[in-house]
Amino acid sequence: MRILIATDAWRPQINGVVRTYEKLQEECARLGTEIEFLTPAGFTTLPCPTYPEIRLALLGRRDAARAIAAFDPDYIHIATEGPIGLAMRAHCLSAGRLFTTSYHTRFPEYVAARFPVPESWGYALERWFHSAAVGTMVAAPSLLRELRGKGLQRLLQWSRGVDTGLFRPRDVRRFGEGPVFLYVGRVSVEKNLAAFLALNLPGRKAVVGGGPQLEALRSSHPNVMFTGPLSGETLAEAYASADVFVFPSRTDTYGVVLLEALASGVPVAAYPVTGPLDVVTQGVVGHLDEDLGKAAMQALAIDRRVCRDYALTFSWEKCARQFLDNIHQAFAAARHAHAG
Repeated sequence: MRILIATDAWRPQINGVVRTYEKLQEECARLGTEIEFLTPAGFTTLPCPTYPEIRLALLGRRDAARAIAAFDPDYIHIATEGPIGLAMRAHCLSAGRLFTTSYHTRFPEYVAARFPVPESWGYALERWFHSAAVGTMVAAPSLLRELRGKGLQRLLQWSRGVDTGLFRPRDVRRFGEGPVFLYVGRVSVEKNLAAFLALNLPGRKAVVGGGPQLEALRSSHPNVMFTGPLSGETLAEAYASADVFVFPSRTDTYGVVLLEALASGVPVAAYPVTGPLDVVTQGVVGHLDEDLGKAAMQALAIDRRVCRDYALTFSWEKCARQFLDNIHQAFAAARHAHAG
């Protein structure tokens, strides 16, 4: 089986979407499915407004058609709503090809945080984009229910995994003695980092990641350790060096970093919102509270071994199998409806 995935999010970006599709390709290969990607690589790109680290590809339907002709896929999946996703969507509709999509990012909230654009307009565009798909995959159960309430249809749950070989407890203290409160992720306005940095906590705070707010926050918070982006073993050591992983975002659709922290034996402190609500078992592997500082202090008492054991129940193989099951289910249902 061959699947072509169209995605605007790709290397050198470092985020949960890119990580998910990299691991999906690896696991699907083991399961006998070949995945190819249509990405910004090879196209002229422009910097995304307010987020120049993200490059937007300039392409059209013919480019999407050429990618399909070159790979000859059995199925097509559109991962993002950017220029590549739009080009693939347009071609599939004109050619009468079925496709699935994913909802990875709360673009209505992200755009509203930067420009005076009502969220309702963003969700109208989301309904339009995903309505043409035979199925739309969503990571978190709470988000699936929320999107259904906003009018999105044919929603399918697609959970996530974690590399428990890379992310594991280690005897390291990259940030010195604790307690160390760590954040890993994009350093941008939608991640609500200001809420974490404003907390009155003992010990040290560390921020791992890059983004448009990095230099400004590094300048305004000289007592916080900002490492910039990390990957591989260095990132894994950063997780294992923390005592609590603090996740201040209110807009994430899942949060793969939550699983990476737990796999490293690090309890989580977060708001009780989509993502943390779906990943973190309250009082067992972390604490969720509208008072983020209170949650962070309570998380210090969590047993790190329990966090690790919990993370071991998540795997990228399960994630890949669920993705493939969703593909088969969505396409079969669409073909049955068409035949009917």
